[in-house]
Amino acid sequence: MRWSHDTAAQLPEGDRRIRLLIADDEHLIRGALEALLGLETDIEVVASCDNGLTAAELAVEMRPDVCLLDLEMPGLDGLEAASRILSTVATKVVIVTRHARPGVLRRALATRVSGFVPKSTPASELADVIRDVVAGKRYIDQEIAATALMAERCPLTDRELDALRHSRSTLRVQQIATRMHLAPGTVRNYLSTAMAKLGASSRHEAAEKAWEQGWI
Repeated sequence: MRWSHDTAAQLPEGDRRIRLLIADDEHLIRGALEALLGLETDIEVVASCDNGLTAAELAVEMRPDVCLLDLEMPGLDGLEAASRILSTVATKVVIVTRHARPGVLRRALATRVSGFVPKSTPASELADVIRDVVAGKRYIDQEIAATALMAERCPLTDRELDALRHSRSTLRVQQIATRMHLAPGTVRNYLSTAMAKLGASSRHEAAEKAWEQGWI
């Protein structure tokens, strides 16, 4: 994790650089993004970290113009971090991912993410995406958008998705019920219904199927 002081504030009016936060748990990729995007004269990397929870904390502290978040991260994934950041900080979020599961884009748009790009995007193009979202535009990679349009609609309710999301861990039903502030029997009903809809023989199998589709 690293951060820098606001040198952009010292620039002449109109020459203020875009303040960027980068979060990616792959150190080589994060380092490369820092170095390459830092070469852009109008972009300043003010903070970087390797997990979503720290990214949310740094966003509050550093108040970046744009947060560039990896989709798959420990602590909080990119979308969870984006949701937390956008609820507390006036910033833009761009998600980068190696593999966009079908339903993830719909979740990203619901979270008010401004950009969604693959990790294969060249740094120069990524810099343009960052400039576009700062200008109020939204950028979605065409291939990711096409995949999302062809994806199956999620048949699960929000509560069923929440129960399955918790089921990807080692938590017991009683513990899931406590976290969801529900009775254990109610949680079992949600899980049973989700299993039936997905044709799964266990809650863990149902959770995995939902994750593969990008619904959780």
